[in-house]
Amino acid sequence: MAIGPLVPAAPVAQAHGVTRTEPSSALGTAAVSALPPRRAPRVHPAWWVAAVSFLVLIGAAGFRAAPGVLIDPLHEEFGWSRGSISFAVSVNLLLYGFTAPFSTALMERYGIRRVVTGALVLISLGSGLTVFMNAQWQLILCWGVLVGLGSGSMALAFASTVAGRWFVARRGLVTGILTAGGAAGNLVFLPIVGLLAEGPGWRAAAVAVALCALAVAPLVLWRLRDRPEDIGVAPYGAPADWAPAPRQAGGAAARAVGALASAARTRVFWLLAASFAICGASTNGLIGTHFVPGAHDHGMSVPVAASLLAVIGIFDLVGTVLSGWLTDRYDPRRLLAVYYGLRGLSLLFLPTLLAESVHPPMLLFIAFYGLDWVATVPPTIALCREHFGEDAAVVFGWVLASHQLGAAVVAFGAGLIRDVTGSYDLAWTTSGALCAVAAVLVMVIGARRATSPSPTG
Repeated sequence: MAIGPLVPAAPVAQAHGVTRTEPSSALGTAAVSALPPRRAPRVHPAWWVAAVSFLVLIGAAGFRAAPGVLIDPLHEEFGWSRGSISFAVSVNLLLYGFTAPFSTALMERYGIRRVVTGALVLISLGSGLTVFMNAQWQLILCWGVLVGLGSGSMALAFASTVAGRWFVARRGLVTGILTAGGAAGNLVFLPIVGLLAEGPGWRAAAVAVALCALAVAPLVLWRLRDRPEDIGVAPYGAPADWAPAPRQAGGAAARAVGALASAARTRVFWLLAASFAICGASTNGLIGTHFVPGAHDHGMSVPVAASLLAVIGIFDLVGTVLSGWLTDRYDPRRLLAVYYGLRGLSLLFLPTLLAESVHPPMLLFIAFYGLDWVATVPPTIALCREHFGEDAAVVFGWVLASHQLGAAVVAFGAGLIRDVTGSYDLAWTTSGALCAVAAVLVMVIGARRATSPSPTG
């Protein structure tokens, strides 16, 4: 994703096979060519940045998903209703979404490394403090506010920022790989959290999350870099006449709100926001939060249910990377329509599949749903890139906010349905029907428009 239009550049210099570009004086940064010549690395630095970002996104997803595994243990110890516990998860999901556009703008102004490091510290603090809580408002403060703000600062808009800054070639593929980090977070954390909750208790699980957040921070400080020009290289796959985009002026909040004000005047933004809200409702809000307690209602143990949710993460790794590859080649609108349609169909069958033990039809659902989980992200980012240009990363942050708004509503609503009806069946089927609506919404978005040539040709 191009962050801003390319600016005219001075002649390109070559140093040992590394392309270095003379930025214009308007950039306000030191010329890349002023850096001492360096040997071309055998592995482009962009791939190291992508690798660290992948690990960060694994952590962000795991930290955010852990409360879903703890619903039943908290209900049993404190007697809080599932609806009230789900409300804390809703606050987490909501802040996760609405922090994203501001964190993206903060990354533009202060750098990726600073923002991500601060977010990890915030998550560690929020998770660690839960071991001392004895009231519902403390759960909302710790897991809802602190962990929500921290994980939101490492949301999927972070993936689009990294892909946009560091890659020209393979952008869709890299976006898919980084997006898959969210699925891998479920794979790594959920079974562990489930086992700890069943064994030593939910406090041990909270402490484990806090320690893992702190453990990732040194890696971020060591390897994550903000921009390729900071270390004297061009993005991966950049043309010979590449020049860095001008840094954005003004405050992060003003940038985020300005991008929203501009995007909100278009029909495309509202169609993307509405469809992505349904995406969040049917994934993070419903399955991510309530699959484990829903399966537990049918007699399945918490570790087994959490492991099934983790297996969704395995298939999501494959599905999301494949979706990134497909997004580089096919109309993202059609891809989204297929994804939403298949997801809705699978949710309609879920009430008949839940049982005390794991059986082949349930495994088929897990594989089918996993392939589709966040496959919607690469084509949604691609549509933001097409229609919103230099503001694409921030606009996607707002679209992601709508995703989390939908997730928050359903996370609370499904818990309330369970308290009132004694079953999650209505929540599963309603979300399935909403996915059919999302499939229609994305097809209303206009076809790809031709982009005007950049100043550099």
